[in-house]
Amino acid sequence: MGVKTNRTAWRSLMAILKSAVVLLYLRLTGGPRMMTDNIFKKIIDRQIPAKIIHEDDQCLAFHDIHPQAPTHVLIIPKKVIRTHADIAAEDQMLLGHLHLVAQTLAMQLGLTAGYRLVLNCQEQAGQTVPHLHLHLLGGRPMGWPPG
Repeated sequence: MGVKTNRTAWRSLMAILKSAVVLLYLRLTGGPRMMTDNIFKKIIDRQIPAKIIHEDDQCLAFHDIHPQAPTHVLIIPKKVIRTHADIAAEDQMLLGHLHLVAQTLAMQLGLTAGYRLVLNCQEQAGQTVPHLHLHLLGGRPMGWPPG
């Protein structure tokens, strides 16, 4: 194996170990808890900073501060929707728009080999911010099952 292959293998191993530690912590503590404060609304309102890579009249996309992959972007609607369980028929165009933005960003970010979109709903599924959002993940092989 060459040096580059060893580095890639080491990075993959470290990502797996980090994920295992996080999963163990979550299992021991009963899982993630949903915040009462909507930090995504504060990002939309520019009350807290974020590394924004896309904004239009319907949504905002920015790099996750705790990335789970080399590329980890959060795509959020500007309309506050607490969870996926709270969507309504009137939100169908917005939800489609979020997916089109994800596709565009994936291509702009060079994720031509593939990417994963994740949408967690409620605490048991891992949602920690009370604002619907998509995770755009890529830049490394993704395992299955994901959780």
